[in-house]
Parts: sequence; C-alpha cells; structure tokens
Amino acid sequence: MFSVTVSHHLMIAHSLVGAVFGPAQQLHGATFVVEAELRREALDADGVVCDIGRALDLLKAVLGGLDYRNLDELAEFRGRNTTTEFLAGEIHRRVARRIREGALAPTDASAIHSLRVVLRENPVAWAGYDAPLG
Repeated sequence: MFSVTVSHHLMIAHSLVGAVFGPAQQLHGATFVVEAELRREALDADGVVCDIGRALDLLKAVLGGLDYRNLDELAEFRGRNTTTEFLAGEIHRRVARRIREGALAPTDASAIHSLRVVLRENPVAWAGYDAPLG
C-alpha cells in the first residue's frame, strides 16, 4: 500500500462532560497537529498517490470549518464530548466525503483505498481514526 501524508494544525476551545476528564471539564483550549494519510494500492499514471498540494488544500479546508471555534457552541456537536478520538473520526468523515466528491481529482475518488487521521495533542499523546473509504 502506498501512502501520502499531509499535516496542518487546528486550534479549538471546548469542555468535556464527565468526572473522568478532571480539569478538562472546564472550558479550555487545545491545539492539535492533524495528519491525514491517504493510501492506495497502486500509484497513478504519474507515479503518485495523489497531488500533495491538493491533499493539503483539502485538509486545510476541512480544518478551517473548526479552527478557532468553541466546539461547545456548534449545534452539530451538541450533546457530544469532542474528545481527541471523536474529533479524529469527525475530521476523517469530512475529508472522506470530500474525496468521494472529487476534491483531489475526479479520477482519484475511487482510487484512494483508505484514510488515517491522527490528532497530536502534544509530543507524547495522540489519537486517530483509520478506515477504508469504500
């Protein structure tokens, strides 16, 4: 399996519900380094997984909808704990949808086999979500 990974960053505010979260139950900020790894079984005619510039633009566009936002105020997340794991899955869902819609290139939509999204909270802790795009 061949892969290309692009990364960008995301700054959010949120609070988490539940005693397990300790002080994170209070409103706080988080900065994540977000990585999106796109995989395919064979390289395209140009010898690449996808255009790296388009992949980075796609990731930036998806993150732009969440960047500098208080996630507690977004109706789509009401009643959800926006944990790092949850956000990895949500970003995966949004990137995958745009790939299927042809954001990388119409011919790449079905060629990308799987996607892994990782959110790095700090140098020693991160979470991710990995799934096929089919």
